[in-house]
Amino acid sequence: MWALRRVPKPLRDTSIRTGASFSASARLQTSNTVIEKNAIFSGSSQLVSDTCPSLLRFYCSTHASSNFFVWRCGLSSQAGTESSGEEDDLEDGFSELETAGNSENKRDHIAKDETEDGLDSDQEFSVDVEETASNELELFGAETDVSDKKSSGRRTTSGLFKALVSAPGLSIHKVLDKWLEEGKNLSRAEISSATLNLRKRRMYGRALQLSEWLEMKQQLEFNEKDYASRLDLIAKIRGLQKAEDYIQTIPKSFRGEIIYRTLLANCVVSNNLKKAEEVFNKMKDLEFPSTAFACNQLLLLYKRLDKKKIADVLLLMEKENVKPTLFTYRILIDTKGLCNDIYGMDQIVETMKAEGIEPDIQIQSVLAKHYASAGQMEKAEEVLKAMEGDNIKENRWVYRFLLPLYAGLGKADEVERIWKICDSKPRFEEYLAGIEAWGKLGKIEKSEEIFERLLKTSKKLPARYYTHLLKVYSNHKMLEKGKDLVKRMAGNGCQIGPFTWDALVKLHVEAGDVEKADSILQKACQQNEIKPMFTTFMVVMEQYARKGDIHNAEKMLHRMRQAGYVARVSQFQTLVRAYINAKAPAYGIRERMKADNIFPNKSLAALLPQVDAFRRTSVSDLLD
Repeated sequence: MWALRRVPKPLRDTSIRTGASFSASARLQTSNTVIEKNAIFSGSSQLVSDTCPSLLRFYCSTHASSNFFVWRCGLSSQAGTESSGEEDDLEDGFSELETAGNSENKRDHIAKDETEDGLDSDQEFSVDVEETASNELELFGAETDVSDKKSSGRRTTSGLFKALVSAPGLSIHKVLDKWLEEGKNLSRAEISSATLNLRKRRMYGRALQLSEWLEMKQQLEFNEKDYASRLDLIAKIRGLQKAEDYIQTIPKSFRGEIIYRTLLANCVVSNNLKKAEEVFNKMKDLEFPSTAFACNQLLLLYKRLDKKKIADVLLLMEKENVKPTLFTYRILIDTKGLCNDIYGMDQIVETMKAEGIEPDIQIQSVLAKHYASAGQMEKAEEVLKAMEGDNIKENRWVYRFLLPLYAGLGKADEVERIWKICDSKPRFEEYLAGIEAWGKLGKIEKSEEIFERLLKTSKKLPARYYTHLLKVYSNHKMLEKGKDLVKRMAGNGCQIGPFTWDALVKLHVEAGDVEKADSILQKACQQNEIKPMFTTFMVVMEQYARKGDIHNAEKMLHRMRQAGYVARVSQFQTLVRAYINAKAPAYGIRERMKADNIFPNKSLAALLPQVDAFRRTSVSDLLD
C-alpha cells in the first residue's frame, strides 16, 4: 500500500476538541473487530439525536461490506480514487444538479438583461464546474430563500455596470476615475449591483479590477464579504495559489469562515481534491464550526472523484449534528442514480421526506432521469406528472425541465403538448429546452425552426444559445451544418468559448475526423483567456486510445496538465487502454500514478496487469 498523507493532529485526536473531524472513522481504522463497525451502522443514536434518522445508515445500507470503512484515517489524500469505473463514461460524473439554477426565473432574467442591453459575455457561460459552489449568494452568506432569489433576478442594471461593460477591458480604472470625478453615485448598493451583474455574465476580470480600484482609492470600507469576493475572483482569474497568497494579505480580523469556505468552493470548482481536503482540514484547525456548505462541497467533489469517501462526510455530519440541506440530498440522490442503485436512491428520498424536506424540481428531474436510465419508464413518467402538478399552465417555470425529460423518454406527443402551451411566447430557457428536446427526438427541422425564432428575439445573442443547436448537430453527426452554424456565430460577433469548442470537437470526432478535432482543441488551448473543458480533452484522448495511438494519447494527457487539470483516474484508465490496444507494455505506469497520488479503482486495477512488461503468463512460463 502507498503511504497516506499525514492527517493533522486535531483530526486524529478526539480529546483535543469536541467534534474532531472523522474521529470515528479514525477509530475504525485501528479496530480489529466487526462490532465497532456495526455500531456505526446501527448505533446512530450515539452520534445524533433519536429524532433524526441516520442518513449515513440509509446511504450505506445497500453497499455496506465488512471492509467498507477500512480505507483511511481522516481525510487522506487519494486524489482521483473512484468507487467504480462507471463514472468514467458519464462525462466525468457531472449532472444538472451541480448547476446553481435554483431560482425559477434566474436564467430568464440573465438572458433578458443580456439581450436588452445588447451585451454579450466576456466569454461563454462556463461549464458546470463554474457553478458547483451551489450558488454565489450562499457562498457569500446572503439570503438564499427562493423569494429572495426571484427578486434578485429582477434587479435593474446599474449605471456603473453599463459604464464598466462599455469600456475597453484594460481601461477600467480610467472609467472609474472619470466616474468619481463626475461625482456620480458610488454607494455600496450601486457597487453591489454592478458586481453582481458582472458576475452573472462571467466578467470576472472587470469585477476584479473594480474591487482592486475600490480598495486602492479607499472608496469602500471592506468587510469580510468584500475580501471573500476578491478572493473568489482571484481564484477564478489567477488560480488557487494566488488566491491562497492573497489570504495572507487580508487583515487577521477578517480571515473568518467565509474566507476559507470561498477558497474551498474554488478548490471544488477546480476538482483539486488534495487542496480541498487541506483547506477543509485548515478550517477544522482554526476551529471554525462545521457547516452544511463546507460538507456539501466535499460531497460534491467526492461524488465526482471518490464516491467511497462520501460516507466519511456523512459520518462527520452526524457526529457534529450538521443537518443535511436540500443540496445535500440532491448530491446523494444523484450519486445513487449514477451507480444505478435505484433502491438506494429511493431510500434517500424517503429519508429526506421523513425530515420534512420535499423533493424540489431539480431533485425530481434527477429522479426521472435515473428511473429512465434504469428502464423504469412508468416511475419516470409518474415523476414528470408530479412535476406538472394539477394545472400545467400555472406551473410555467417547469416547462424547461419537462421538455428534454419527456424527449428522453421518447414521448414526442408529450413534448408537442408542452411546447404548444409556450409556443405563442416562449421564454429564453424554453427556447433552449425545445431545441434540445426536438433534437433528442431526431426532429432536427423543429430544433432549427425554434432556433431561428430565438435569433429574432434580439440583435445579439450570447454564444451559449447557438451551442444548444450545435450540440444537436453533433449528436446527429451533421458536420457541415455544424460548421455553417459556427460561421454564423462568428459573423454575429459571438465570442467562441468552451461550450462551442466542446461541441465542435465532438462534432468532428463523431464524423471520424479526430485529427481535425485535435487541431481545434489545440487552437482553443492557445487562447489563454479560458481553458477548454475537461471532457473536451477526454473525448479526443479516448479516440486515440481506441486506435492504440500511444503517442497522441500521452500528448493529450500532457496538454491537460498544461491546461491546469489535476490528475484523475479516468485519464490513466484511458491511457492504459491506449497501451492495451497498441499491444505495448506501459513501463513505469504504476510509478507515474503513485507520483500523481492516484490510486487505481477496480476497473483500472483490472487493466494494469495487461500492460505490465514483466507479468508472468502460462506461455512465458513454458518458454522459460
